[in-house]
Parts: sequence; structure tokens; C-alpha cells
Amino acid sequence: MVANEKLPHPDREDIELTSVLFALSDEARLALVQQLRSGPLDMANCSALDPNAPKSTRSHQVKVLREAGVIISELHGRNRRLTLRRDDIDARFPGLLESVLQEESALQE
Repeated sequence: MVANEKLPHPDREDIELTSVLFALSDEARLALVQQLRSGPLDMANCSALDPNAPKSTRSHQVKVLREAGVIISELHGRNRRLTLRRDDIDARFPGLLESVLQEESALQE
């Protein structure tokens, strides 16, 4: 795949609950979503993605979230910019994302 190629993202109406729940079921992916809660990040600067993990593993984590419709991954300069699709998730499944993120925050305290 060419680095500047636009990656496919599901349309809002095509986001499925089972895909979102699966994407959020992994600790590393959930940590990434928690970090994106504050706003977009360049993938290279995302501390939730273990820098010691192989690049293929980090890319896979982002791919699962992107294909589920949880995040948008767009080319921004030489990096990929990751953005949480909060509005789309909230429109499809009101309260789901906030509930999951609040629960995760409570578990970390």
C-alpha cells in the first residue's frame, strides 16, 4: 500500500455495534481511544501505542479501530493523524462511547 493512499473508513450508517465493541475490547486499542478522547494525534506521537511493539502490531491496532469506525486515520504531512469519531459513534449508539470511556477511567483510578 502506498503511504499517501486514502484508507477506507465505514460511513456512519455502516458502523456496526459488534465491530465497535470488538475494537474496544482490546486493552491497547482502548488505551488509544482514551488518549484520542482529548483530540487528534499523529500516530507517531501516540503514547498509547507501545513504541517497543513491532510496527505491524501498532498498525494492526489502528486498522481494527479504523475499520470498525471508531477512528479516522488520515495522512497529515508525513504521518497519519488519528481522530476519534465521537460524533459518529454517538449518533449510532448514544452513550456507548462515553460509558466505555468512563468505565475505563474508573478502573484506572
